[in-house]
Amino acid sequence: MADEKKLKVTTEVKKMEKKEKSPTSVKKTVRRKKTSVSKKAKDKPESSDTSEETKVSKKEVVSEPVKEVLKEVPVQQPVAEVPVVSRHPPKRNLNQRRYSVDLSDIKPTTKYLSSLKGKRSIVGLTAYDAIMSKLISKAGVDFILVGDSVGTTLLGYDTTIPVTINDMVYHTAAVRRGNPGCLVVADLPFGEASLSFDRLLDSARRLMQNGADAVKIEGGKDVADDIEKLVATGIPVMGHIGLLPQTVKAIGGYRKFGVDREEADNLYTDAISLEEAGCFAVIAEMMDERIATQLASQILPPLIGIGSGDQCDGQILVTHDLLGLTPSPLPSFVKPCATLGLDGLNALSGYVQNIRNRQLVRK
Repeated sequence: MADEKKLKVTTEVKKMEKKEKSPTSVKKTVRRKKTSVSKKAKDKPESSDTSEETKVSKKEVVSEPVKEVLKEVPVQQPVAEVPVVSRHPPKRNLNQRRYSVDLSDIKPTTKYLSSLKGKRSIVGLTAYDAIMSKLISKAGVDFILVGDSVGTTLLGYDTTIPVTINDMVYHTAAVRRGNPGCLVVADLPFGEASLSFDRLLDSARRLMQNGADAVKIEGGKDVADDIEKLVATGIPVMGHIGLLPQTVKAIGGYRKFGVDREEADNLYTDAISLEEAGCFAVIAEMMDERIATQLASQILPPLIGIGSGDQCDGQILVTHDLLGLTPSPLPSFVKPCATLGLDGLNALSGYVQNIRNRQLVRK
């Protein structure tokens, strides 16, 4: 029995030795313990810095060298002799509009214009074509005057005397085609009011039939009777006293009226005569400010001044003078609101220079 036990032990020992020496024995896998995130951060501080750098936006990283390159590139200055003119008109920024006018209250009637006396100042401007008619109407004027000043502003005359009734009819029709929303008053040109009443009526009729809502006649008590007849036939009339441009040859030039007592009395007589004749308004040109102020408070029709002070019931100016389009010296009472003549000249000169300086391309 003891021998059998010994044999069993020896056989088991031999088996164990064979297993240890056998090359096909499989080794046990060793599992590594997971380290915490905080521990990794402490062990590897450099890797965390690089990860933060990778979070920087690509835009910022790329823009830095680009900025340095742009700084080194010299900026080319435009040549001063050749103005740059764009082929396309500049885009309008509607937010830059500074003034808004309520046009709903303006009515194209003489009654509306007369009713403004004592309420607010009346505003009038001149126009001779459809484009200016639209612009002035949108600006909110109370009336447009198609003046015989078209002779000195557009037709190249030194005075208004050469302007004919045909000229006035032509420009009145052009203004009416602009569809203004205000009253349109047309000037009766030189000599028409001094002829027979039939000729006067025919001239006024032509102006009315070609777009005028009323006519303007220069003169005071001397033409009051004919004005009364015109009003009786249904033609509204605006009077004009003080300096009368159609008589500039007779008076020897442009000057102030009403400075002395005799002229002041004559102006007062003219104003009262036009009021009694039925004029719905009266223009006072180049009148002494004190006389204009007194007349505005004494007559019923509105007294609309031009170069007669700011105490009149309203003001009227030649639009071309106001916009800086008149090349000749302006009257002393005109303060231009723009320099369109100079701006237009600069734009046209720039265009001409750009075309001339282009390289010729021949096919």
